[in-house]
Amino acid sequence: MAGPKGRKAASIGAMPDAMQSALRTLETEAEGLAALSRAIHDGLGEALVAAVEKIRAASGRVIVTGMGKSGHISRKIAATFASTGTPAYFVHPGEASHGDLGMITRDDVIVALSWSGETGELRDLIEYAKRFRVALVAITSNASSTLAEAADVLLLLPQATEACPLGLAPTTSTLIQLALGDALAVALFESRGFTALDFKALHPGGKLGASLTFVRDIMHPLPATPLVRDGTRMTEAIVEMTSKGFGCVGITDAAGVLIGIITDGDLRRHMNDNLLARSVDEVMTKKPKTVRPDQLAGEALAFMNAVKVNALFVVDGAKPVGLVRVHELLRIGVA
Repeated sequence: MAGPKGRKAASIGAMPDAMQSALRTLETEAEGLAALSRAIHDGLGEALVAAVEKIRAASGRVIVTGMGKSGHISRKIAATFASTGTPAYFVHPGEASHGDLGMITRDDVIVALSWSGETGELRDLIEYAKRFRVALVAITSNASSTLAEAADVLLLLPQATEACPLGLAPTTSTLIQLALGDALAVALFESRGFTALDFKALHPGGKLGASLTFVRDIMHPLPATPLVRDGTRMTEAIVEMTSKGFGCVGITDAAGVLIGIITDGDLRRHMNDNLLARSVDEVMTKKPKTVRPDQLAGEALAFMNAVKVNALFVVDGAKPVGLVRVHELLRIGVA
């Protein structure tokens, strides 16, 4: 009888070739990420801290550079820096040698990526950094390379097996370059105390920007919010619900605190119980779910989905100040 390993081998053998190839790629790249994590615990972490301190101390921007596939990764790292509060841009090393070095100032920090550390197109940029004393952070796997030896801070990547079966196409190597860039960006992000409000300022568009909108900016304010006092007859409450058109009405006490809610569903459930002659206190659901005006729209949507409701009263100090529905979230593009 075949054991678990035998069954697994047989199962893999029965897979289509493309699936087997995909799994080998993912497993190889996962091993590369695991090696990077181990390196953080074994020396690379101290260098990462030094890089964070070097960038934070600079009054200029972060110049991210690299050639070929490392260049593509550099562009993404620069974009991540910029979107998380660290001013940064990408400079192509080839273009740098033809005038774009003038974009780099003494106040900047250069983050240069090269797996081998011997990328020819980076030489002029390295020399420029030396001449004008521009701080240089190197991300490379070769500790004895030209780039590594010129760096003020060396982020030495662990050796990794490329997922490419020929060992030629940058795959695992570019993945761990990107992962280290993300780690550096997030460390800077957290060290600066970057907030959701800061993030929104840099991401005003699209679904992400919409999710960072505050509830107070999209809620229906008090004049339009359906509310009645406790003790009110259901006939009056239904008139309030109908006139405001939100399918619910909030119940407040003498101090103006929200103590209950009645929805269209509550009306249907109590339709045969002499509903119109009753008071709202007998029909309402006590302690209704609410949100605050300073919560983000994305949080409000997640809460609505969790509690399975389409509308929430917005309260400030337990007193209602508005109402927000899933319709508003759909309108601004959160949902």
